[in-house]
Amino acid sequence: MRWHALWILGIAVAAIALLLWRYEVDDHAAIKLIPVSFTEIQGWAQDDHAAAFGALRRSCRKRPTSNQACQDVLELGETVDRETARRFFETHYVPHRVEAEEPGLVTGYYEPEVMRSRARDDAFQVPVYKRPDDLVQVTPDELRAFYNASFSVGRRKGDELVPYYTRAEIDNGALSGKGLELLYLDDPVELFFMQIQGSGRVRFPDGSWTRIGYAGKNGHSYTSIGKLLAERGEKPPGGLTMEGLKGWLRADPARGKALMHANKSYIFFHELPDTEQGDGPVGAQGVALTPGRSLAVDAIYHKLGTPVFVSAPQAPTPDGKPFRRLMIAQDVGSAIRGQERGDIFWGSGTEAGAIAGVTKTQARFYVLLPKP
Repeated sequence: MRWHALWILGIAVAAIALLLWRYEVDDHAAIKLIPVSFTEIQGWAQDDHAAAFGALRRSCRKRPTSNQACQDVLELGETVDRETARRFFETHYVPHRVEAEEPGLVTGYYEPEVMRSRARDDAFQVPVYKRPDDLVQVTPDELRAFYNASFSVGRRKGDELVPYYTRAEIDNGALSGKGLELLYLDDPVELFFMQIQGSGRVRFPDGSWTRIGYAGKNGHSYTSIGKLLAERGEKPPGGLTMEGLKGWLRADPARGKALMHANKSYIFFHELPDTEQGDGPVGAQGVALTPGRSLAVDAIYHKLGTPVFVSAPQAPTPDGKPFRRLMIAQDVGSAIRGQERGDIFWGSGTEAGAIAGVTKTQARFYVLLPKP
């Protein structure tokens, strides 16, 4: 009887532990969490919670829910002071430390700002393409029937389904003359890195500007050119940072072109409507991203709109202070995979790009879940 009672007690404890340690994002993977207090989170009290509150308000305004926290965010108004914002988060949420098998990692991304032209001329020769009409979604049955590969999209060639054009094929003219040219720029390296970021702020010679956003990809897997160089034992003078890689690609255009072509993935863009031109590039949640407060996450594990406190003291910051900030999960990325993997949005332009290019460090995540 005693053994039986202990066995029942063990089952009960295990069930409670599951409730405390795991939460599920819709029907996706479960994530292991450990409840903690706000006082256990180093840097919590010193953070500017009002900045995170503003980012959260954007998420709540985009997707109103029955979540009491979101309802109260909208009722509090456009702006609050730091102390009010801190009390709001401590009143409405319970922090949980992510318990992942691998150490957490954060990188950085930004919105490039480049000069462009709407018409091709002597200075601007590199086309930025719109999404082609013949880019079609591939079903699992078609994958098995035609080429049994991991492509998510393809194109039809008669009755046959084939992979879409690679980066090299597109650069060599596969889409030329089809009316897909959205804009032109003067540097293929800038186009390459804008495709990695997934969006861009475009300035024209007359001083006007517009934003372009992600419209689709050719379905080929992304290959890191930095990793390829490292495997070859080559190290650019500026290191394997974004600026270092740009310098390497431009130093020898022929070798640079060949290396870029090793990444077969290619991104297509569209010009954002006037209603979406305002505060910043739009992330996967459909809201404008906030520099230093918007986080790209793996949506398999984290629901967009969730507050996440990121402790990454070795990450670079404009003011040189350790990076310990409350952020809002508002975006995703093809390279962002894992429970404790994030991409910090640093903003737009050259300065943001310089910080994003050197952001790669271990991190600890604390997920804030709404109180029942």
